[in-house]
Amino acid sequence: MIATILTHPGSAHRDEFLACCLLVAVHGVPVIRREPREEDLDDLSVVVVDVGGRHEPEKMNFDHHQFPADAPPICALSLVMMHLGIYDDARMFCDWLEPAEWFDTKGPVKTAEWLGMPREILSKLQSSIDSTVLRRFAVSTRLEPGDIIWELMHMIGSDLIHYLGAMRGRLKQLEGNLHFWDMEKGGERFCAVFLPRTESPVDDPSSALSHYLRSIGRDAEVAAMIYPDRRGMGYGLSRNNDHPRLDFTMIEHHHDVHFAHPRGFVAKTSASDVERLRELLAAAWV
Repeated sequence: MIATILTHPGSAHRDEFLACCLLVAVHGVPVIRREPREEDLDDLSVVVVDVGGRHEPEKMNFDHHQFPADAPPICALSLVMMHLGIYDDARMFCDWLEPAEWFDTKGPVKTAEWLGMPREILSKLQSSIDSTVLRRFAVSTRLEPGDIIWELMHMIGSDLIHYLGAMRGRLKQLEGNLHFWDMEKGGERFCAVFLPRTESPVDDPSSALSHYLRSIGRDAEVAAMIYPDRRGMGYGLSRNNDHPRLDFTMIEHHHDVHFAHPRGFVAKTSASDVERLRELLAAAWV
């Protein structure tokens, strides 16, 4: 039985913080920030994270710093996710995970090169939320139930686990219900995907559409997505990958279109007939 989560003292980074969040959510035990002793590394009741020089999941040790410099970018968070069996889903559904792995293992310069952006852009993406939470975590030596940061960590870990489970459920619904439409207008052909409304849908399966298309290798060919409107009985129509040939302001004057975003990337319609949805989609192709 797990009694303690142990991670290093000093400055805190996103990878060990999130790894500890997941472990707090699963085990509900205190987090201690100090250097591990040999007996900690051999104690099956102590989870040692991002310190200790060992990756031994059977002994609950999750450090990556002993890996060679040319190893794939795998951090403590990656190792904990692998142990919990959620790593593959996290790589599919959490676009932020791979950059976080790169940043922690390769540093900001190599990460910026990998992302194809100037180094200073990374700093511009930082939030005061990140800095405050990590600083409060860093100055703590022991966190336990009832402490504000521990409770926040429990929320973050629980929400992440719930999100991954929900997205996996949405993916399964898409696998059996998604229809690919071969559209044509003015001699040009384009592809759209249609998700019909079901009697017992998973909450907002449309949020997994882009992930599903990437997972089956069809993301690049799909221009538009049509899915049940969460706020009504009609459907939403949107661009996939912000496709430049679709402008939904072109259909805002139609009687059954009650919303079209001024930037043209999404619209909402009360229509539910498949042929009518196809007509609206074709009218938005410019």
